Amino acid sequence: MSNPILSMEGVCLSFKSKRVLDNLTFSVARGETFGFLGPSGAGKTTTIKLLTRQLVKDAGRIMLLGRPIENASDADYERIGILSDTSALYERMSIEDNLRFYARVRGKGAGDINRLLERMGLIEDRKTLVKNCSKGMRQRAALLAALIHSPELLFLDEPTSGLDPAARAEVHKMLAELKESGTTVFLTTHDMAEAETVCERIAILNDGKIVACDAPESLKLRFARNRLTIRTHTRGTVVTTKDAAAASQVHDLLAAGECLSIHSDESNLEEVFLELTGREF
Repeated sequence: MSNPILSMEGVCLSFKSKRVLDNLTFSVARGETFGFLGPSGAGKTTTIKLLTRQLVKDAGRIMLLGRPIENASDADYERIGILSDTSALYERMSIEDNLRFYARVRGKGAGDINRLLERMGLIEDRKTLVKNCSKGMRQRAALLAALIHSPELLFLDEPTSGLDPAARAEVHKMLAELKESGTTVFLTTHDMAEAETVCERIAILNDGKIVACDAPESLKLRFARNRLTIRTHTRGTVVTTKDAAAASQVHDLLAAGECLSIHSDESNLEEVFLELTGREF
């Protein structure tokens, strides 16, 4: 990949005697929506903290916005937005006042705030103090705070956690619009459907190591089960393999008019995840 917006090469990190990240190597293209998936404790949030200089690696190389992360300037980080478990909204300020504050910090005007509040269904609640907000309202407001300065690179750590289906769908629409505008999104999620819907590529992390990295459809095909299921009129359900040896069997069933349906049994993304990690998502 030429000129990625961020990359890790051989990155390692340990907390005391525990190796948290082990030889982490991947890159993200400019304008890409990249999913970073893994079980709890796999190292996803730790990776984001490394990429945002909240932690320092033990070994390896990290490139961010075209330069080694050690040389990244404050101006570089002005081009980045972050929604993570450490994202903070001021409890005694309203949603709107929080967004106005973050807009000023980022050197932006307040012109887009009402549009963003409307888009996320918060316009009627804009005067509500954050301490009185539900978890879903807080999450939506924190996402808007991360977007307030139209970042070039956006880190989203489980952005739809706690959101209802309608709000989740709105976030997905917003992510699609961000992609159209050229924003790069680095996304962690526990929602497989979300990863498949919004991500062009995903990396699966297990015990601090990347065990697969590809487009969701490519991963499903790579780990597809070699099985056809045929429902027939009089012979029940016939299960066979997807290869030349089964071709005559399928042909005979079709010729006899027995076939009600033929299904290729493909793995879904959750099954791929389970196979690669040995753990439930």
